[in-house]
Amino acid sequence: MSLEMFTRYAPQEWQKLHQEGQPIPQVHELARLVSLNDRLSQADVSTIYAPMIHYLDMMMTYQQAYQSAKYQFLQGQNHPSLQSHQPFVIGISGSVAVGKSTTARVLHELLSRTYPERKVALMTTDGFLYPNAELIRRGILGRKGFPDSYDMPRLLDFMQRIKTCKGPVSYPVYSHQVYDVLVGQDAVMEDPDILIVEGINVLQLPQNQKLYVSDFFDVSIYIDANPVHIQRWYMERFELLLDLAKQDPHNYYFELSQKPREQARQYANEAWQTINLVNLIQNIAPTRERADLILHKASNHLVDSIYIRNYYSNHLFSFS
Repeated sequence: MSLEMFTRYAPQEWQKLHQEGQPIPQVHELARLVSLNDRLSQADVSTIYAPMIHYLDMMMTYQQAYQSAKYQFLQGQNHPSLQSHQPFVIGISGSVAVGKSTTARVLHELLSRTYPERKVALMTTDGFLYPNAELIRRGILGRKGFPDSYDMPRLLDFMQRIKTCKGPVSYPVYSHQVYDVLVGQDAVMEDPDILIVEGINVLQLPQNQKLYVSDFFDVSIYIDANPVHIQRWYMERFELLLDLAKQDPHNYYFELSQKPREQARQYANEAWQTINLVNLIQNIAPTRERADLILHKASNHLVDSIYIRNYYSNHLFSFS
């Protein structure tokens, strides 16, 4: 792949950046962090994710230094960006089934352990999808996950309120069990010190928008892999979802789980080919080079390369 703007590190090189003393989850603690059909070991945490905490700590230090320099430049004037501490926002993007949620949970766990005095929050943008009923009304249920299936004004409003410390902010919640937004069951977030935002759409640049979700990020991460591998992971995860849904009539996959398995597989393969792969090629993969950090996964679902941007993006100085 063409990544001239990035420097590649093999896992062994990357591991050398790990600062000893950072708390690493034990083996028995990892299971709750791993998404369905993903892989994670204590060695992966030490080799890949622990050095990332060092990297993020460095970026947070830069953010604080910029805030201090800005305060001095403005001579203590009452500028809105200096009225309160702003959260450090980390964006994580990549295809469905590539392992974004696992990365987000691991970083959330490590950051919470490294900075016990700070409030670390995690949110997925799935909740900002339009409810299925609205997608049907608009005739775009078959484009679920595409840019036009998200309530972008609400997502941007949420990001702006969080970044400018506007107190408690509600946000919609998505259930993968019922495959829909839980209308009327919003969650509330209040003044996080560090916020991880995970979603396939967070690095996209919809046309004719004045603001983008990534404008609010201080650091962005893209989880990358060969689409052939992602398709296999997607199909394997689908099989596991069917197994979990067999005894639950309320589960979105229950009806599919009652059909002959080969028929269900054909349904999933068609969904991949006509929806998820198209979305990956058209809208997700083109945003890879907008990230500050790229984690590339091999066929075994483990990170085999880490890419760091060779120059600063403007994330660190946006809305700060």
